[in-house]
Amino acid sequence: MKKAAIFDLDGTLSDSIMSMKYSGDKTMAEFGYGPFSVQDYKYFVGDGAANLVKRALIKGGDTELTHFEAAYARYKEIFQANCMYQVKPYEGIPELLEELKKRGMKIAVLSNKPHHATVDVIESLFGKGYFDVVQGQVDGVPIKPDPAGVFRILDQFGLTADEVLYMGDTATDMKTGKAAGAFTVGVLWGFRNRKELEEGHADAIIAHPLELLKYCE
Repeated sequence: MKKAAIFDLDGTLSDSIMSMKYSGDKTMAEFGYGPFSVQDYKYFVGDGAANLVKRALIKGGDTELTHFEAAYARYKEIFQANCMYQVKPYEGIPELLEELKKRGMKIAVLSNKPHHATVDVIESLFGKGYFDVVQGQVDGVPIKPDPAGVFRILDQFGLTADEVLYMGDTATDMKTGKAAGAFTVGVLWGFRNRKELEEGHADAIIAHPLELLKYCE
């Protein structure tokens, strides 16, 4: 039986695309770019705030990333103030988490979102202390798909990779879990599609959160 589950945040636990679109568009407007579509943002996100800003600037025409440093600083300011804009948990997620906790499993979040924003979102949606570990992007720890964040969580739990599930909505997530040696579960309700999850070599792909339970045995 699996003893813990590690979750990506955006596109996995929370439908948060509008918070990033709002903050991204507001930032880009200050530099004469955008606005961009929701579909654009589904591919801007997933690899940390810096990469989101770079992708938006390139999409807007700043292919040399001339404005990156200033835009990145502004985005972080704007996003911190608006990280809960239209954010909500996906249907079935609260029920899944409750069932995992009833089974005695540890639950953790590993996100490429800045750490303070990750904590704010999780505590707003689920309450303080609900998750055993919440980890966002922090200095000194490589972002996903580097498995360093997974290993930090495993150390805190005192578990090995084969005792955990890793669940996310992008190829980056699948690569992260695979690199750590965990069983990877791709989700179809997030920002990307089945093809990307298959190309990321997901061990399983699910269409509803409660389907995860069959992989916990």
